[in-house]
Amino acid sequence: MSDAILYSKQGAIATVTLNRPEKYNTLRSDLLDEMDAAFRDANHDDEVRVIILEGAGDSFCGGFDFSGGLEHFEHIKEENYDPGMDVAWVTSQYTSYIPKFMGLWRGSKPVIAKVHGYCVGGGSELALCADLVVASDDARFGTPYSRVWGCHLTGMWVYRLGLAKAKYYALTGEWISGREAAEIELINFSHPLEELDQRVQELAGKLARIPLTQLVAMKLVVNQAYDNMGLQSTQTLGPILDGIMRNTPEGRDFVRVAKAEGVKGAVQMRDGPFADYSQGAPEEQPRKRSAPT
Repeated sequence: MSDAILYSKQGAIATVTLNRPEKYNTLRSDLLDEMDAAFRDANHDDEVRVIILEGAGDSFCGGFDFSGGLEHFEHIKEENYDPGMDVAWVTSQYTSYIPKFMGLWRGSKPVIAKVHGYCVGGGSELALCADLVVASDDARFGTPYSRVWGCHLTGMWVYRLGLAKAKYYALTGEWISGREAAEIELINFSHPLEELDQRVQELAGKLARIPLTQLVAMKLVVNQAYDNMGLQSTQTLGPILDGIMRNTPEGRDFVRVAKAEGVKGAVQMRDGPFADYSQGAPEEQPRKRSAPT
């Protein structure tokens, strides 16, 4: 067990923290395994009624970690790619990361994602699996994989938005602020960064005063409506397409650039023409918690 995930409990509120701040809390298999274990512990704890998911440092989550030549994702490296085995891996509950993401959704207790800084790619897929999402006004949500090397995984960008918005962001990969995300109802609320911690605690405290059985029942009935809309089949197709998109000529070139020039070089190639994400203007970047207000 590493310290990639921190777990704490205060009364009826458990907090799970992604703890790779120096890497923008990017996702690796070991982190996801530990996160899954933390959510399992919270769901087995009779004292816990509400779970908060947050990120340490200056961002919630920068997506999947594709640094270091993907040595931590051995099975998806170009030289090891087997399309049949990739399908087997991403559709099995024992090897796919989707069940770990969906632990937020499938677990009986309500989960609040507290988002600040960057919440992009796989990080946004993770956050949007929570029951409630509360962000800082200047947080940045987006799916830069829409441009190269990926596809929607959990489908939550689609299910949380109407057709017009879902299609637009799927095709463009554009980023949006926390304030904009709340306005288009991708998330529930946004607040100034300096108020975020208090506002989320207040919301968690409100839920913690409700009987657990009521929380479980109301979460279940809403989730069931979305399951009936085909959520499971979307989550089967998305990861399969994601594997294909990782191995198009453009997808493989993206990884080659990352190996040769580092992650920054690959991101510059992808996002530079659009002048967003890390390639956006300084005044458009999310504020850092450590920076003066």
